[in-house]
Amino acid sequence: MVESTLVAVLGVISIVVVAAFSERLGLAAPLSLVLVGIGLSFVPGVPHPEVEPELVLAGVLPPLLYSAAVNMPVVDFRRNLRPITGLAVLLVVVSTLSAGWLFHWLLPEIGWPVAFALGAVISPTDAVAATSVGRRLGLPRRLLTVLEGEGLVNDASALVLLRSAVAAMAGAVSVGGIVVEFLYAVVVAVGVGLLVGVVNVRARALLNDAVLNTAISFVVPFLAYLPAEALDASGVLAVVVAGLVTGHLSPRRLRAQDRITESKNWRTVAFLLESSMFLLMGLGIKTLVDEVDEAGLGIGRALGVALAATALVIVVRMVFTAPLVAGMRREQERAERMRPRLESVRAFLAGDRGDPAMEQRFRRASPKRRESFARRVEKASADVRFRLNETLGWRGGVVLAWAGMRGAITVAAAQTLPQDTPDRSQLILVAYVVATTTLLLQGLTLPVVIRAVRVPEDDPERLREDFVRLATELVDVADAVLDDGALVDRDGQPFPERVVEKVRADVGGPLERGPRAGEQPDPERRDGPFAYVRLRMRVLDAQADRLQVARSRGTYDSETLGKLQTGLDVEAARLEQLAERADER
Repeated sequence: MVESTLVAVLGVISIVVVAAFSERLGLAAPLSLVLVGIGLSFVPGVPHPEVEPELVLAGVLPPLLYSAAVNMPVVDFRRNLRPITGLAVLLVVVSTLSAGWLFHWLLPEIGWPVAFALGAVISPTDAVAATSVGRRLGLPRRLLTVLEGEGLVNDASALVLLRSAVAAMAGAVSVGGIVVEFLYAVVVAVGVGLLVGVVNVRARALLNDAVLNTAISFVVPFLAYLPAEALDASGVLAVVVAGLVTGHLSPRRLRAQDRITESKNWRTVAFLLESSMFLLMGLGIKTLVDEVDEAGLGIGRALGVALAATALVIVVRMVFTAPLVAGMRREQERAERMRPRLESVRAFLAGDRGDPAMEQRFRRASPKRRESFARRVEKASADVRFRLNETLGWRGGVVLAWAGMRGAITVAAAQTLPQDTPDRSQLILVAYVVATTTLLLQGLTLPVVIRAVRVPEDDPERLREDFVRLATELVDVADAVLDDGALVDRDGQPFPERVVEKVRADVGGPLERGPRAGEQPDPERRDGPFAYVRLRMRVLDAQADRLQVARSRGTYDSETLGKLQTGLDVEAARLEQLAERADER
């Protein structure tokens, strides 16, 4: 027990030290951790902790996916659903079939089911290293969203295919049966994820304690994963859906200080889990080599097969990415054709009644249908602007094609192969070499590729204009609240004028000096500080509601929404404690 504790302590210290040095050297921490792990695995006396693969897939993967999904804007995911689905589902299937054919050709003794099982193992990518490098080098937001979305979903696709291939080892499995199983796994997982996400947010909204709220959030991934797996669906997809729903609904229902506390704690948990997997991945090489050697299997043959598979998955991804990017280009062209029509409809809704036929249909519609129609037009217009402003192009396609690194999940999935699998240790070594080679080869050269193709960054001028425009809207919302003739405090009396003017002066930016915890109100100022807190919170609530509407309709860039949401959250969290005291008065 003491030894295990010491290993865990030294592991955390090693992770922090390696991550700190990686940042100084300009390297992605996952790459450095794998290299350090490989080096340590050959040092005598260094322990090689063995982690059960089921613990990785059922205990580590769900919280990692949930942490990433919570931070993924739902609107961005929806707008990039086609390329994400292409990479996370179709490419995984194509990679599984291609690699399965290669493995059966090079290792005919293992049989087709095992060959396809190993193909499924090496098919999903790990976006951690790619997005880490991409953010540091200023890749456009859309490209990062596609990579992150692919990483969220492709594990589910690969694990479903792996489960089907393992089932085929024991008996006959038809192609139709695999398709039905895949569709069932997806539909049930989405349903479970939606239910858990909604119930999660509604239940946690009843807690007014940041610590309790965060504690509950730690079990949410497993509340989605376990029921989905019990129903023979995709547990990891259920976790992703639950995370997306939670991230979308949280700003509307959870307190700012709860969300800020949860975010910081989850960042730490995700960092440690993620880093541990990459370090253990490196430490496992010596053990794998020894197992293959003891079994009398050819290490050289395994390395040759692994390198051939590495080349294959890289080429398959490159070939697949070309039509994918071409399809995104066609979406942009369709958006260009739709823009004039949408602009004319928006002009009509704004009061330009130049189309008699449309005017007649509009008049016959009920007020509710008119409002719904206006929302749909606004959302469609926002989607068109997105496709015209945030393009990928061939440069982004090159980066997307080269960012196909595999990770620790590939190694863990390989270790779930049944014990009676032919040449099992050799196959695990093949999966390990594929994962490590792609991670180091593509991960270390990705910065060179990004600089060479010169992927254009997001337009800073457009982002600045969006920020100013939305910030102005939030100021207008605050003015509407403060100018409301029916504005009264909870005692039914109007707020003091000096309080209203102080709140008006503080709208649009952080307070120069916010009310401090423990500060006592001046009795001669008629509850002035607490009245300020109540009114300021009322304004912040109205501004947060406006941000939620903008987020749902997609009228602004997610980066702009995120920055302004963070600004409101920081100020709201600072005032919430005093607001609770004010409610007691």
